[in-house]
Amino acid sequence: MTSPGVHGKESSLTLDRGLALLQAVADSESEAPTISDLATAIGASRAAVYRLLVPLQARGLVRREGSRVRLGLGLLRLSARVLPQLRHAALPALRELAESIGATAHLTVADGDEAQAVAVVEPSWTAYHVAYRVGTRHSLHKGASGKAILLPFEGPEWVSTAGELQAGAFGIAAPVRGVSGLRASVGVVTFERLHAEVVGPQVVRTAAEVAAALR
Repeated sequence: MTSPGVHGKESSLTLDRGLALLQAVADSESEAPTISDLATAIGASRAAVYRLLVPLQARGLVRREGSRVRLGLGLLRLSARVLPQLRHAALPALRELAESIGATAHLTVADGDEAQAVAVVEPSWTAYHVAYRVGTRHSLHKGASGKAILLPFEGPEWVSTAGELQAGAFGIAAPVRGVSGLRASVGVVTFERLHAEVVGPQVVRTAAEVAAALR
């Protein structure tokens, strides 16, 4: 008789191989990989690859074109749920940051060479503040939120900019680190000049709180 622990270990190995297979399909930089290519990539037999493809195909995560395998449209349905979950996890920390500083707080993610705002919280008690809409896009090389995403791990903890995205606006942002696969930043933007020495560490702490909420 096989023990429950053995079944659990086998299921875990199967899941790990299935995920490795999906990653191998995604990592193909030229034309769609063949069954043989995938077998080599994950260190499995062709028969094992065929077996692993069955549940992935059933969920639309991959599709077969003869002997070649491509990513499926099911991944689009999954990806559509990512941003709402990011937004939900980040909002409490962003709200606290916005109220504390009196500036518009935001979570921004990298999408290719662009930065996209996915969560924004405006302070409730200020007479005026910067309007920063969810979905706003700009170059990663422009504005504090984009530049923070590009900071090297051993580099500065935050970035401060003035007037790069909107005339008269000041921004400070820090990268969200420690979340696998996520390139993002937390930042604030306001029409009043910010004291970087005070606000910078607050933004860094909020970025760390967002990272913890996403793990």
